[in-house]
Amino acid sequence: MSNLEPNAYINYQRIEDNLAVVRDRLKRPLTLSEKIVYGHLDDPHNQDIERGKSYLKLRPDRVACQDATAQMAILQFMSAGMDTAAVPTTVHCDHLIEAQVGGVKDLERAMNINKEVYDFLATATAKYGLGFWRPGSGIIHQIILENYAFPGGLMIGTDSHTPNAGGLGMVACGVGGADAVDVMAGLPWELKCPKVIQVNLKGKIGGWTTPKDVILKVAGILTVKGGTGAIVEYTGPGVESLSCTGMATICNMGAEIGATTSLFPFNHRMVDYLKATRREAIANYAKTFQHNLKADEGAEYDQTIEINLSELEPHINGPFTPDLATPISKFKGEVEKNGWPAELKVALIGSCTNSSYEDMTRSASIAKEAADHGLQTKSKFTVTPGSEQVRATIERDGVMKTFEDVGGIVLANACGPCIGQWDRRDVKKGEPNSIITSYNRNFTGRNDANPATHAFVASPDIVTAMAFAGDLRFNPLTDTLTGADGARR
Repeated sequence: MSNLEPNAYINYQRIEDNLAVVRDRLKRPLTLSEKIVYGHLDDPHNQDIERGKSYLKLRPDRVACQDATAQMAILQFMSAGMDTAAVPTTVHCDHLIEAQVGGVKDLERAMNINKEVYDFLATATAKYGLGFWRPGSGIIHQIILENYAFPGGLMIGTDSHTPNAGGLGMVACGVGGADAVDVMAGLPWELKCPKVIQVNLKGKIGGWTTPKDVILKVAGILTVKGGTGAIVEYTGPGVESLSCTGMATICNMGAEIGATTSLFPFNHRMVDYLKATRREAIANYAKTFQHNLKADEGAEYDQTIEINLSELEPHINGPFTPDLATPISKFKGEVEKNGWPAELKVALIGSCTNSSYEDMTRSASIAKEAADHGLQTKSKFTVTPGSEQVRATIERDGVMKTFEDVGGIVLANACGPCIGQWDRRDVKKGEPNSIITSYNRNFTGRNDANPATHAFVASPDIVTAMAFAGDLRFNPLTDTLTGADGARR
């Protein structure tokens, strides 16, 4: 990839050519999402284009499947009688690994239990020339971000959090297996022409506030249905203060508001990430077409939301729904008013939403400061790296040891408790309790199959701090903990 030349799956010229036709027809400025979507039209000359009404026929650049959905998709693809997929396709084994005692043993157990599935996927992908990421490689969306996502691309994936790739400026949409099979077989993908919601970011993010708090705030504004049928497009000077993986976090959790996808304009943060993941040639290629990787001046949106990052507080969302958004300054009062269990049983960081190296190191810095004063976590504390690359890097840099020294358990590089793959044994089913995660969803029973578990969603920073307090009423911005050395921090 380091010597990448313009090729079949990164074809900016196709976007340029399609947009020349579309601009002539629409005669108006275009949003970024319109540029990318319309740039992938199968027939730009004759396609009816009307936001919220037309059904577009599109030609995606890539397909990605997680192991739970890939099985049926591949079986269906076999009936197409093709030697290989029409577009680059990858399969990722991340959904069938149950969290129980720790990464190594949990992975070994999953390999034994799911051997037949993994063998089928490994041999089928080899037969049809598809990419295969074995169990333990990492979570599909982190792997895509590290290896395949690129600015201006169009990808579909058989998982609802495929929009994670929007952190690299890609229109990436979660779909069903049948849609994936159609594209793999060379058919166009049909999508209702999305409306476009603008989230204009002002100010600069800093302190305890993280990119996760942006989407937690947006979820509170739009609710779980407010983004339905629309692409959420982030704009404004505040974008410059967000890292690439931070932008991916925001796009990932856009699924919780029902959005078709979310994305950010091409910027220097994406260039830095592409370089760091050995894809500098892609960054250079994108620069030559960057006029198509940002919205036109004067582009019109169906709805606009304004957020000042300089004033944004850390948020905690939940329980039982990801759109019940509470600023941390008011959270203690909500816990007491609503009678939510204040004792925090488990704090979990990771998942496809917040498992990057940046997330891990930010959390580790909090853990190290606590450890330096003799503190151990009061809640059970689990850590899920997003990929083997992330896991190996945090091990190399001592981050993993920092977590383990304060009582943390490092789980396998997989979805685990985020999707309910969690053999939880510290509470009985039906027993009211509270957990806090840096995941994306917290609907009733999602994480542990216990309908009485009050699951809250926050940034990895807040989750880590809460693990040391062991109490939901703790506010790390204003409250202190007493260390073994007597110091209050």
